[in-house]
Parts: sequence; C-alpha cells; structure tokens
Amino acid sequence: MSVAYLIEFQVREDQRGRFLSLLADVLDAMKQEATYCSATLHEDPGDPSRFLLHEVWTDHEDVVNVQIHRPYRQDWHAALPELLEGERRIEVWQPVHT
Repeated sequence: MSVAYLIEFQVREDQRGRFLSLLADVLDAMKQEATYCSATLHEDPGDPSRFLLHEVWTDHEDVVNVQIHRPYRQDWHAALPELLEGERRIEVWQPVHT
C-alpha cells in the first residue's frame, strides 16, 4: 500500500532561492527511484516563504531505511539548518479510498 508524506517548511527569506534549487535537485533525482509515485511542491499564496511538499511512495520502510539516505539528498539535508526558520513538520498518511 502506498504512503503519503506531507512536509511543511518555513524558509528563511534570504534562503528561498537556495531552498528551491536544492530541493529541485532532490525531486528530480527521486523520480528515478522504483518505489517513487509522485511529488508536488506547493507554495502558500499568502506567505512565499512557506511550502508544503506532498510525496507519495509505494513502501514506507524503503523510504525510511533507503531513500532518505541516498547520496543525492546529502547536500539538501546538510543545508536544512541554514535554509529553515525551524524544524520541518512531517506527517505520514495512508490512503483509505482512491
């Protein structure tokens, strides 16, 4: 069964461009993964420094044990303390009806 991740980011104003560039590299690389389904990055229309990432994968265990450790994510993860105002908020959801 697939699993969805909702990840909220509050980006520092002066880091918006870097945030988007680093995340775009990760999102593009993720598309090649066998357990990847989709990902969409949303911007809050009232706050251009607030983002919501919606990712869908086929296997939660693969995400936590393999995907988050991929080399293409290293620069992204290392930069997060500089990019964000605070911690990301991550929620995990499972489909009930499609």
